[in-house]
Amino acid sequence: MNGIPLLCLTVSLLIASNALGQSINCEFTDNADFSKFKTYRWVTFKNAAPIEKLTDGQIRAAVDAAAAKKGLKRVDVDTADLFIGYQSNALIKEGFPVTPTWDVSPPTIYQGELAIDMYTPANHNLVWRGVANKTLDPNASPEKRQKGLNKAVAKLMKNYPPNAKSPCRMEQFN
Repeated sequence: MNGIPLLCLTVSLLIASNALGQSINCEFTDNADFSKFKTYRWVTFKNAAPIEKLTDGQIRAAVDAAAAKKGLKRVDVDTADLFIGYQSNALIKEGFPVTPTWDVSPPTIYQGELAIDMYTPANHNLVWRGVANKTLDPNASPEKRQKGLNKAVAKLMKNYPPNAKSPCRMEQFN
């Protein structure tokens, strides 16, 4: 009988920790007119931690699908309205500095996080950033990883474009 309360407490804690699960955070700049963004092009950050091809493809597929639902069309030309890049740190516990090809330094990310950054091509200003934690599990099967990525990116893109009801907060990106 003494083990039952302990078992109930353990189960309750497990349920609570799963309910907390994955969290997201997003930020945007207040001087961007998001209604003008219709197309995007993928960019690669030059100092990002290397990621294997399968996961790279999974991340891009998840973002492409979520962006399409928001009315954004992927193009492969420099005249895109947005440049989108991502950072992932699935295997390293410490954060790492990342510099895109145009020498902007996004914030550090941590193990298991996925950060999606949107920049304006004309001046390379960061206008929107979404970060999901507990997204990339290096030990998960490719199918489970894709499912988790799809869920995380859908949650992130739910807050794009930001509006008055969005949980995103305004930031002054430098």
